[in-house]
Amino acid sequence: MSKNKATSTPAHFSPSRRRFLSTAATATSVFAGIQFLPSGVLGANAKLNLAFVGAGGRGAQNIKGCISENHYAYADVDQLRCAKSLKASPKSKYYKDWREMLSKEAGNIDGVVVSTPDHNHAIVAMAAMNAGKHVYVEKPLTLTISEARALQNKAEEKGLCTQMGNQGHANEGARRTNEWIQSGAVGEVREVHTCTNRPSWPQDIVRPKEEEIPATLDWDTWIGPAPMGPYSSQIVPFKWRGYIDYGTGALGDMGAHILDHPVWSLGLGVPASISVEIERKTAGSEKVSHPASCKITYEFPTRGDAPPVKLMWYDGSYAIPRPKNMDDKLKTPSSGCIYYGSDFTFMHGSHGGMPQLVNSADKKKFVEPPKTMERSPGHHK
Repeated sequence: MSKNKATSTPAHFSPSRRRFLSTAATATSVFAGIQFLPSGVLGANAKLNLAFVGAGGRGAQNIKGCISENHYAYADVDQLRCAKSLKASPKSKYYKDWREMLSKEAGNIDGVVVSTPDHNHAIVAMAAMNAGKHVYVEKPLTLTISEARALQNKAEEKGLCTQMGNQGHANEGARRTNEWIQSGAVGEVREVHTCTNRPSWPQDIVRPKEEEIPATLDWDTWIGPAPMGPYSSQIVPFKWRGYIDYGTGALGDMGAHILDHPVWSLGLGVPASISVEIERKTAGSEKVSHPASCKITYEFPTRGDAPPVKLMWYDGSYAIPRPKNMDDKLKTPSSGCIYYGSDFTFMHGSHGGMPQLVNSADKKKFVEPPKTMERSPGHHK
């Protein structure tokens, strides 16, 4: 097992056969010469006509979250994976290729919900926005930082409504964490420890042997902007998350649900420094997959009157250290955060879990701050 500092450029930042930023114009040229018009002027109580790219797995959950709207069309490369969604919505149009769907149906839809594997998020969302459509994109927003910046610029250029699938951001616990910290109820927070129990899929691995592509799967469209590689059932439909070309590993998969809360409540912005310790056992895995475990230290500078913050991330075999004053009956979160305030230490789970003091004796001294933030009507709403 190796433990080392990550210093080299990740393999997936190298040019590929269809890398997003160099081919965005080509990928969206299918729309050249087509005039896109809104499907209608919506009243306050009108329903949206939505198209879903990805209708199985995470896509099926987003379909349920948007059940109050009109599901005009579905696009999914895996006919088996999306079968339940298609059966439940027989009036919705179905396409294997999302490009064909956008080309034919852009004049009939208001928005696009993108629930593909990570590496296809940017290319689908960019095409939808170029077609003038509002977009909801599952987390992580993109595979690379440059892709995320490109989408942000496009959304601002087009003046579109956009949202990332960060469900916990809407939850009550997320707002209470903000209120606990920003009111000063827990004192100054200078240190935060965060963790996930992922990966729950293989990492620190080499690519498996090639298998025959199922007749129900459009492998070429699934690959999308990534380098072409052989199909394996050990990659699709779930384990792609551990591969550098397709997923973002444990950090990318769960960071949006966990790091969101300290970044939001403490207004952290850009760190001054980042150091990474990783664990690997498999020779050559660094070219193919994310490491087995990561421990990352982010150092954030002062922000106005706010003190500097040290934020720790743990995944794989690494876990949050137990606070010295934690009640014996309590456990550190397997996915969540622990905040060390100058007056009180507290924790919460992922997806906007409710904040909880780690020491029950502190409850006698702790003063619950008032609710000052606007509450959400629900993530998909």
